[in-house]
Amino acid sequence: MATLPHEMTIEILLRLSVKDLLRFKCVSKPWCSSIDDPDFIKLHLFHSVKTNTNHSLILRHCEYHFFSVNYDSLKTTQRLNHPLGEQKTPIKILGSCNGLLALIDDNGRIFLWNPSTRKSQVLPSSEIEFSSPSIFFPRSTYCGFGYDPISDDYKLVRMVQVHGKNNSYLHSEAKVYSLRSNSWRRIKDFCFYLSFYREFGFLADNALYWMVLKTPQSGNKSLVGFDLGTEEFRFVELLDSCLNKRVCMNMKAMGGYLCLITTYTEFNDDVVDIWIMKESWIKLISWKKSESILGFPIVIPLAFSKSGDKVLFSIALHKFVWYVLGSKRVENVGIRGLPSSFDVGLYVESLVPLMVML
Repeated sequence: MATLPHEMTIEILLRLSVKDLLRFKCVSKPWCSSIDDPDFIKLHLFHSVKTNTNHSLILRHCEYHFFSVNYDSLKTTQRLNHPLGEQKTPIKILGSCNGLLALIDDNGRIFLWNPSTRKSQVLPSSEIEFSSPSIFFPRSTYCGFGYDPISDDYKLVRMVQVHGKNNSYLHSEAKVYSLRSNSWRRIKDFCFYLSFYREFGFLADNALYWMVLKTPQSGNKSLVGFDLGTEEFRFVELLDSCLNKRVCMNMKAMGGYLCLITTYTEFNDDVVDIWIMKESWIKLISWKKSESILGFPIVIPLAFSKSGDKVLFSIALHKFVWYVLGSKRVENVGIRGLPSSFDVGLYVESLVPLMVML
């Protein structure tokens, strides 16, 4: 019986789902070796991202139940077993990159988890290096997770800031966890102020982004980015309209781009604008409450369709719709087994391993 050339076999395997690849590892030792090869894992991931295939929605219900929905079909949910198993401990997703999810529980423990391969890893703890006693002072913690293609390393960023009364005490520190070394290290301190108890950054174009304040007294939010390659912070210019204190801003990442959702009142009507950052801010969608196109108030853009002519939205944390960009029509999405309410994100299914990278 004739066998396929190795190159042709690889081309076929690249087009399969992670679920199928894990099964086909049992076909033969050569196939197992090929599928486990780091170069193949990168090629498979690249193909999935380039063709917008092998993506799934991930839903979190009641703080510790997780479900996935295949993005190609959007037909039914599948229950996921997260790293804490049956423990009813609140878990939040602090970031997603290349099929790896970073999770944090109520005790501050951080996990990396690949839902596709069902592998997970607990990150080593890292104490905050306070310069003076501050256990009773308010604390802000901002985190983000992403991949640095320069060093071929997955990194998790943690910023902590502790405030005393009337700014009598202020402690700030930033640390980066490296999957390659499985360790934390402190980096250069940041020169801005964290305005919330906890925030998770959004990944776009090899950088992580958060909303911050330039001064404690500032009423206007500023956008700051952290370059995962240079490990430098930089401010990113916002729209002039965002400088208005009456504009409410939210941020997402969509299709590899930074996405800004602004809500404001114009001529006695509420308006929502959705912008994406390419070389500059580009308005993607705009609608008014009176038009009832998508509704108010919790409307979250998630992802583009394969053809790029539609955007998938989560509406009021309990259903999904497609928004057709050209005709401005809304198409309902019926998914079986949806929980009554949920937080939602998007991840690409991958074979990316979680053992310490060498």
